[in-house]
Amino acid sequence: MKTSLAGTPHGVQLLHDPLRNKGTAFTEVERDALGLRGLLPPHVHSQDEQMARFLASLRGIADPLEKFVALCSLHDRNEALFFRVVCDNVDEIMPLIYTPTVGLACQRYGHIFQRPRGMFIGVNDRGRIADILRNWPLKAGIIVVTDGERILGLGDQGANGMGIPVGKLSLYTACAGVNPALCLPVTLDMGTNNETLLNDPYYVGLRRHRVTGPAYDELIDEFITAAREVFPDVIIQFEDFANHNAFRLLERYRNRICTFNDDIQGTASVAVAGVLSALRVKGTKLADEKFLFLGAGEAATGIADLLVAAMVAQGVDAAEARQHCWLVDSKGLVVKSREGLAAQKLPYAHEHAQVADFLSALKALQPTAIIGVAAVGGTFTPEVLRAMADGNQRPIVFALSNPTSKAECTAEQAYQGTDGRALFACGSPFLPVQYGGKTLVPRQGNNCYIFPGVGLGAIACGATRITDEMFLAAAHTLASQVTAADLDQGSLFPPLANIREVSARIAVAVAEVAYQRGLAAKPRSDDLRAQVQAHVFDPHYPAYA
Repeated sequence: MKTSLAGTPHGVQLLHDPLRNKGTAFTEVERDALGLRGLLPPHVHSQDEQMARFLASLRGIADPLEKFVALCSLHDRNEALFFRVVCDNVDEIMPLIYTPTVGLACQRYGHIFQRPRGMFIGVNDRGRIADILRNWPLKAGIIVVTDGERILGLGDQGANGMGIPVGKLSLYTACAGVNPALCLPVTLDMGTNNETLLNDPYYVGLRRHRVTGPAYDELIDEFITAAREVFPDVIIQFEDFANHNAFRLLERYRNRICTFNDDIQGTASVAVAGVLSALRVKGTKLADEKFLFLGAGEAATGIADLLVAAMVAQGVDAAEARQHCWLVDSKGLVVKSREGLAAQKLPYAHEHAQVADFLSALKALQPTAIIGVAAVGGTFTPEVLRAMADGNQRPIVFALSNPTSKAECTAEQAYQGTDGRALFACGSPFLPVQYGGKTLVPRQGNNCYIFPGVGLGAIACGATRITDEMFLAAAHTLASQVTAADLDQGSLFPPLANIREVSARIAVAVAEVAYQRGLAAKPRSDDLRAQVQAHVFDPHYPAYA
């Protein structure tokens, strides 16, 4: 397919435009037409040759953080080649551009900083955010925004948290084909309470403690208003906000603009998909299970809410469905008699005696599934795993915290602790495990299975809202892509190599819900899959006329 030269930058300007730069792959004709003669080495390399050269260099680097830097550098100079590398080597590259390596990259962000990507908006920018957003040279279709207060399981990383929106938007393109020209990462620099960062001479953010209260809310509201003014149809994804802000911001804006919180809704969708896969192995229904969560924040209550919605869809009364979900936080089992509970915990505060710790709660409640989302490493101890194995023929064990240092247990620990019977999913990648003469292949319950397809579907249909019903449809769609062969080897999710097909199917399911509920602004095509596919970015180089 040829692209018109009209509007295409020429010469050095073109080589500095990562969206259009092809490096040494520009043909002889293109070099003449685009003023590139002499600006490149004479040999023309195909994109395949460029990819092979880059991978040879990357694989010669031992340190994951240095690999991350190398990939960022490629991303900054040649986006098509970057996404070819990711798409064609997704199992190898995704852990480098996202979890677990992105956590370390955020911690070291100021020390490895090379060039800015995305937009930084600070508390010192009050009153001029719309003007700042107009500095962005492209029309944004999706914004991923963070305030850096709760980055993965690492806590307050301030402006260093920019690694997360950049990484998420890379996955939008790599996993679903969302055009990178539509993707805008934003960090709202509210300050940081991380004293290590405030004392770090290389820290990139404002040297002040976090703003709170009305000043915080006013900045958020100005940003939302400005983003919708400058980019009227933009989808805004909230990412890695602390619990005390995440829930209330989602509730404030979810019925006003096209928005979602991936930590609450995306995590819920992928976890529910994993549960649905596990139930195929067990031959049971959701209402036959009892879920005990280690953690009671965004991820835990988001998963519980979607599990309840799934049970309600299967005919279970909502109050009865909530009785199947129990939470353990830092103070012990969440029970009705406890005072001062956060609003999101109240639906899961059941009648029960107070229990001080997770193992005691497990023994008292005898759950069929444990789901770890508290970001406290090693908390699924041998005693916890043995108790699950003693009480269940096929215990569901989801250790979903990330990065790897925060995982509740490793895959090997889960299988060994349950005599190889655990139906296991993880938040960080683990290698296959040999147990009992069988190779068990754990797969990461990564949100990248969900949010890219949701975003693609929302773009394709012009969604005016993104609803929990869409995330439930995404969960069922993801679970339907898990084969019997996957389940036989212990995999509750499809291989990442299939991620683009999975995302396309999720996009269709999301668009279908939008059309059914009157939440789509674009006309519906007779072929909804083709309508979705028309919005998919191809990382192969275009040919310039």
